[in-house]
Amino acid sequence: MVPHRRCRHHTRNGIATAADEAQFLSMLLKVMNAKKTMEIGVFTGYSLLATALALPDDGKIIAIDVNREFYELGVPVIQNAGVSHKIDFREGEALPILDELMKEVWHLSEPLGWIHFFASLNTHARIMDMCTYKTAPKFWALQEGKKGSFDFIFVDADKKNYINYHSRAVELVRVGGIVAYDNTLWYGSVVALPEETLPSYVMGFRDDVIKFNKYLAADHRVEICHLSISDGLTLCRRLS
Repeated sequence: MVPHRRCRHHTRNGIATAADEAQFLSMLLKVMNAKKTMEIGVFTGYSLLATALALPDDGKIIAIDVNREFYELGVPVIQNAGVSHKIDFREGEALPILDELMKEVWHLSEPLGWIHFFASLNTHARIMDMCTYKTAPKFWALQEGKKGSFDFIFVDADKKNYINYHSRAVELVRVGGIVAYDNTLWYGSVVALPEETLPSYVMGFRDDVIKFNKYLAADHRVEICHLSISDGLTLCRRLS
């Protein structure tokens, strides 16, 4: 079976990004002239493909997901599109990876060298000992993490961690850049009446999404735009 059919008939294909949302994100990236992006939650890579196609040839995407198997379902399609060189896939839990990206690392400006010389270390003047000393570097330099270096970050992952992702993403994206969150309407449950009966998988994350939406509304570091595309898409533009 060809790769795109394997993705289309996958038992969990319903969680893939909707086509209208992918088209919107593609246009947004082009309008922004985005070059460096990140995706938290990849699945089979449909939105990742849309992003890669929208970026210039030297654009880069860090793609994070806990499941490489799902990602590899879409890899042949990405390769056929000629954009696989733009993608840096990292398998694992997103929070530790994000924390690693944010680190500031001190490093030596030059490798340490050795000086060899002879000196008299004995009371007998004719006895000379060879001494070796390690030289100090000229200076230490700060290699900054990737804070403020991303143009765009797309988050479509576990809803319980959306607030945790936001606390990191808002620092990793540049001022004026955008962090986008998927599923912020969560099947319309965020405005459902308490007496309404909803599927258990919807109710399982409903409160998390409501809490997250309120959190964004109170975050003065960003201005938000909540769109009704697909299952809800919230854009957060970093102000400071």
